[in-house]
Amino acid sequence: MDTSLLPGADVIDRGLADLAGGSVTAEALLVSIGAPRLRALGWDVSVTLANAEERLYQLLAETDADAAHSRYNALIRHLVSFQRAAACAK
Repeated sequence: MDTSLLPGADVIDRGLADLAGGSVTAEALLVSIGAPRLRALGWDVSVTLANAEERLYQLLAETDADAAHSRYNALIRHLVSFQRAAACAK
């Protein structure tokens, strides 16, 4: 399935690539959070990062503590939008 047109695909694709490369990024942590559903939808997410929710929030707070909460929620919305669209596309 071509996922490039799904909402949030760019973020999820970066997260998958970062996980595969061993990088700890916001995108990799986001994919780790969504790994169970992504696996159920057919993605190979064999490697995940532990405590991803907490680590994502901490990572966001390191760069801008005042906006960490809203940025965290925005990333989660990207993930959910992608997952819902992927489920519909299948």
